[in-house]
Amino acid sequence: MGTWKFDPMHTQVEFSAKHLGMMTVRGHFAEVIATGQLYPDQPERSSFDVTINTASIRTHNEQRDNDLRSSTFLEVQKYPTITFKSTKIEQKSPDRGTLTGDLTIKGVTKPVTLNVVKYGEFNDPRMGHRIGYAAETRINRKDFGMEFDAMLDGKFIVSHEIQINIEGELVEAEEKEAARTVA
Repeated sequence: MGTWKFDPMHTQVEFSAKHLGMMTVRGHFAEVIATGQLYPDQPERSSFDVTINTASIRTHNEQRDNDLRSSTFLEVQKYPTITFKSTKIEQKSPDRGTLTGDLTIKGVTKPVTLNVVKYGEFNDPRMGHRIGYAAETRINRKDFGMEFDAMLDGKFIVSHEIQINIEGELVEAEEKEAARTVA
């Protein structure tokens, strides 16, 4: 095995937070670049790097999206990307494991661990060799400099805890493409 890329048409980085402790507000990032070295039979040797364009945040509400892009939250003018660099992968069973890495948001880097599930593997001459994964974790947004703490009637308008869900299909790079990537 070797170099793999996330298929941008089949990759989703989603998040959710509670509004006033009641409703779950969901969103996603439309622009995600992820690459890595994947060794399905030896996952501990694998590694991943992910870069997310912070301005590509979408929650189906333009006013809320602009608030999230502002200095109150992501501050996209100053911090145009969120990055994740894996540091450790542990296989817990044939289709489950954990992925630990350094998550950087707003210039603050913290270790996070994601629970990972392998959905399956597919090999097709037209679509390529693919493996589907899902990963999830929770972070505290305040740990990453998003200090907004407005309350209404004793409840936080935006929860501190943010749920992150990722699904993606990795495609094995063809030998010619892998040679260009390494060069």
